[in-house]
Amino acid sequence: MANNPSAEKANRQSIKRRTRNRAAMSALRTAVKKARAAIDGKAAEANDLRKSAISIIDKAVSRGVLKRNTASRYVSRLASRSA
Repeated sequence: MANNPSAEKANRQSIKRRTRNRAAMSALRTAVKKARAAIDGKAAEANDLRKSAISIIDKAVSRGVLKRNTASRYVSRLASRSA
């Protein structure tokens, strides 16, 4: 456990960051999963779900939750599935 004020603050900050990052990754995974299912099932809303998933992926990159190349790989795989 943290023993001085700066370490306590750093611990509080890391807990907040971890919570925020986990929520963002959970939302990203859910969006990608829904897009994949729609694309594979030839659903009518597949294109909209793919676009929203790509948007969420891009937001995760800009927030530092996901690395750029990982995001690029996710987007590329979604695109090749829908092609």
